[in-house]
Amino acid sequence: MAVHRPTPLAPVPSAPVIPVHPGMIPAVTSVVLPDGRVVTGYTLEPAKPEPVASKPPASRAAVNIALGGIGFGAVCGGLFLLTAFITALTALITQLITLAAVIFGGWVAVQVFSASGHSGGNTFNIRKAVIKRNTFNG
Repeated sequence: MAVHRPTPLAPVPSAPVIPVHPGMIPAVTSVVLPDGRVVTGYTLEPAKPEPVASKPPASRAAVNIALGGIGFGAVCGGLFLLTAFITALTALITQLITLAAVIFGGWVAVQVFSASGHSGGNTFNIRKAVIKRNTFNG
């Protein structure tokens, strides 16, 4: 296993010192880390946001018009959903009625066109039947 050691860099010539007004030099701060090391550096002031220009107040009429437009849009959307629901419900009811008619019609067709050779119900001759006091006696 090879051990890599850092190579020291050659010293860089420092830039000439420029005299600075004492009020321009920020304060140097030292911080002691939990493991005992000391870190020294310049303190930076937090960036201050630029003051925001005050907005002109919105007029009551403009606010009322905007709220009215939002309300109108909500009502139109609700009416659209209501009509779509009614249309879908009507289509569903129509399909259910059609399905019932098809099933009932098929049942009637099976009863009418079933083998007429055998009779599953009561067979009687209408000419021999007697009607007494609104009742049919066959």
